[in-house]
Amino acid sequence: MKPEEKLALIKRNTQEIISEEELLNLIKQKKQPVVYLGTAITGKPHIAYYVWVLKLADFLKAGFKVKVLLADLHGALDNCPWDILEKRYDYYSTVIPLMFKSIGVEVKNLEIVKGSSYQFDKNYILDTLKLSTITTIHDAQKAASEVVKFGDNPKLSGLIYPLMQALDEQYLGVDVQYGGVDQRKIFMYARENLPKLGYKPRVEVMTPLLPGLTGKKMSASDPKSKIDLLDSELEVIDKLKKAFCEPGNIEENGVLAFLKHVIMVIKQDHGEKLIIERPAKFGGNIEFSTYSEIEAAFMDNKLHPLDLKNALAKEINNLLSIFQKNKDKIEKIVEEAYPK
Repeated sequence: MKPEEKLALIKRNTQEIISEEELLNLIKQKKQPVVYLGTAITGKPHIAYYVWVLKLADFLKAGFKVKVLLADLHGALDNCPWDILEKRYDYYSTVIPLMFKSIGVEVKNLEIVKGSSYQFDKNYILDTLKLSTITTIHDAQKAASEVVKFGDNPKLSGLIYPLMQALDEQYLGVDVQYGGVDQRKIFMYARENLPKLGYKPRVEVMTPLLPGLTGKKMSASDPKSKIDLLDSELEVIDKLKKAFCEPGNIEENGVLAFLKHVIMVIKQDHGEKLIIERPAKFGGNIEFSTYSEIEAAFMDNKLHPLDLKNALAKEINNLLSIFQKNKDKIEKIVEEAYPK
């Protein structure tokens, strides 16, 4: 694969890359660049996590070493109770590998890293303190504002969060950090401040946030907005039936968004088409090779929302079948990680 082809693969479905020129030069100059994505172990992972799982798969195909940081200390800084932190880590470290397995990607160059395995290092702590002496409260809160749940009475922990995330780029030894566009302010904080400690700025890659089933942001804290990895087939079908999917409206449409960023990416990578099953009296089955074809048919009211929802439910249930097979084992971990 040529450098430009690798760039195109990484670039698909992204919202912003800072900077594309730096990324292309990195691909040309380094045999195996390293990228990481960090996820704080707070709420239960849901199907929107497939967006970054697929993007990391693109990095793997482009020859990158990929690190997934399960940020346990960041979880605590963002209000995860300390006494269940290890249980949350157990849950994430169980389901994230299954997500990669469910899409059939080769993971020999994938490494899962526990944040506390290096974040207690003396030099890491010293650098955190150094950053705290050059970072204003205003700048720290601004950087974390889209990520940390500050509330009406912000805690000091939320201000430490972006400082540590910036340092993770250095201590994980990566060339690129990837995340959702909600991470942008922290990414920019890292690019601006790491050089002040003598460290190089990294390339930052961002994908958009998917709207949830209610039309708003998909959120772990709003059960109605998302499909959980452990939802049963019937729960998936029921949630999608209630999902916002106004005829001809593609704005804030979580059904279409998931098709675009997840299902059709998988289909195209496997050389498959999306088959939407319909009764003969409604035109019979219809096939789509690309997301743009689906969107065009939906906008022209040639594709009924219910048919679209039914097709998506079938695809999601196929994707989540691996979790149903392991449900008894996973649910035991869930009970301890997310006590009622």
